[in-house]
Amino acid sequence: MGGLVARSAFHYGAKAGHAWIPRLGAIFFLGTPHHGAPLERGGNWVDLLLDASPYTAPFARLGRIRSAGITDLRHGALLDEDWRGKDRFAHRPAPKHGLPLPQGVRCYALAATRGNRTGSIGDRVVSDGLVPVASALGRHKEKVRDLGIPESRQWLGVRMNHLDLLSSAAAGEQIRRWIDEAP
Repeated sequence: MGGLVARSAFHYGAKAGHAWIPRLGAIFFLGTPHHGAPLERGGNWVDLLLDASPYTAPFARLGRIRSAGITDLRHGALLDEDWRGKDRFAHRPAPKHGLPLPQGVRCYALAATRGNRTGSIGDRVVSDGLVPVASALGRHKEKVRDLGIPESRQWLGVRMNHLDLLSSAAAGEQIRRWIDEAP
């Protein structure tokens, strides 16, 4: 979720003319659900199903205790406009607009898969258990939503879950290499 917060902060910081914006040289996204996470989309469906009956509606209300940050994970929401004046628990498609990556900032994406090798079914289905590989790497079939992170700035760890990625020595080494290569 930190990568979503960083992208949003850059957007609003640039609009406000904050002094830190021109100083930012790089952002490293570790398992960021740029295009959302299926677990939150599934939770939204469960809420809708539970709310359909007066007997299960109290359980749906319990599901609505989720924070705005968690519901942002449904589609990778970054902007206040994504939710302003809307019920964040209502079932709706992803926002039609996409927020591009910050201009002039080197962006890197690290993803994980529980699969045994790159390109395995685990990459496409299981992913890291929370964030699909395509979402973590900023890839999207809709051009306006594809983040266009160069392949040279993408890294995929295999046989690891989401939490493994965050503490992976191999991911740390890759970040160190990218930092050393930076101009």
